[in-house]
Amino acid sequence: MYTRRNQRNLTSSQRQRFVEAVVELKRTGAYEKYVTTHAQYFAADGETGQRVAHMAPSFFPWHRYFVLLFERDLQLLDSKITVPYWDWTVDRGKNAALWGPDFMGGDGRDSDGQVMTGPFAYRSGHWTITNGVTTERYLTRNMGRPSQPIALPTAAELDGALRTAVYDTAPWNSAPSTQGFRNKMEGWTVSPAKGGYLHNRVHQWVGGHMVSGTSPNDPVFWLHHSFMDLIWVRWQRRHPSSRYQPQRPLAGRDPEHGRVISSDEPMPPWGVRPSQIMDHRRFYTYE
Repeated sequence: MYTRRNQRNLTSSQRQRFVEAVVELKRTGAYEKYVTTHAQYFAADGETGQRVAHMAPSFFPWHRYFVLLFERDLQLLDSKITVPYWDWTVDRGKNAALWGPDFMGGDGRDSDGQVMTGPFAYRSGHWTITNGVTTERYLTRNMGRPSQPIALPTAAELDGALRTAVYDTAPWNSAPSTQGFRNKMEGWTVSPAKGGYLHNRVHQWVGGHMVSGTSPNDPVFWLHHSFMDLIWVRWQRRHPSSRYQPQRPLAGRDPEHGRVISSDEPMPPWGVRPSQIMDHRRFYTYE
């Protein structure tokens, strides 16, 4: 078992090693499978077929395993690496050290959103977008969305979602009537006053490639989802008697039958069941 750390506590050497491993994964082409897999399983409410990565109860376990696989690929390159987390309730501005030229790089420029600093800038020669939803070959960001300004979620807003004791509820999608912790945290319940619109708002705040189904094109995706996983851990500790929902496959008459993953059903594309990864301590812990 190993420890994931807050990105603000990494040494300069740890930041460098993480960046170098991510860049090397990109150079070999292995990084692209994460971009394309995330895009493939980003199925919305109105689409047909199974819904697993988003707008569904399996949002948390699916991304837990997704980040874990990425982490394992990095560890094949450097066994000391773990995926750090970005606590956006603390590091809330684009001047935070997270966005420094030695780590994630900065905001996109006004003219076209192109990230010009850091190791993931196109001009560095190490980071070309090959599987985006648009034609840009360079990484883009639009921090804070100046045309319609938004702020990163606060600690109070996060606590509002963590107080929700039920994991998820019917109709198990993104509808406002889905009032469980998962939907509030994922961010389809777009009422900050009710503890919602959190995960999605972070994607919107970063902007650029982070707002699409191919959001792993921006490496900050991993730091965001490492924190999302830690938030799930905190929720589990706060509500030890609460369980993943739904526990059993939905009945044939349920409108979401065949679309929603219950506790012991396999999550594509790996065949791992949510019940198999409920306890993160089998793999890692958090500082």
